[in-house]
Amino acid sequence: MIRLQTINEANYERCLALKATVANTNFVDTVTYSLAEAYVFYHDMKPFAIYEDDTMIGFVSMYVGEKNYQIINFFIDDAYQKQGFGIKAAKVCIHFLQKEYNAARVSCPVDLHNKDAQAFWKKLGFQFSDTVENGYVFMRFMIPEDKNSSF
Repeated sequence: MIRLQTINEANYERCLALKATVANTNFVDTVTYSLAEAYVFYHDMKPFAIYEDDTMIGFVSMYVGEKNYQIINFFIDDAYQKQGFGIKAAKVCIHFLQKEYNAARVSCPVDLHNKDAQAFWKKLGFQFSDTVENGYVFMRFMIPEDKNSSF
């Protein structure tokens, strides 16, 4: 079962070792960068390790400030890609934002040139918005009002 876990002294070294190979290294921030960003913006950034049962398989950093809920940095480690974990983990992230922050909308900034990520988020129902900042297009997902629906 996919779950999010707070990063702590017991798992941070494993988390720092996570790696996702992409065509352009600018497409995905390192865990080190994301944890530093979360430290500086500790009220608004929530970093988590992504686990499948007891195995750490990925990382996500979410922005929760100003009621502008975003999945900022999300990836599954190379060793666990192409096994269906990405879609399941992304749904867990959306559910977390809905449950913990009552989010009605989730945004995801995606590099304008990262076609793979754009296709991934579209599979989940994210749509392109008109918002483009610093080379990132914000893809948005509206959470269904029916809290019992599964997206």
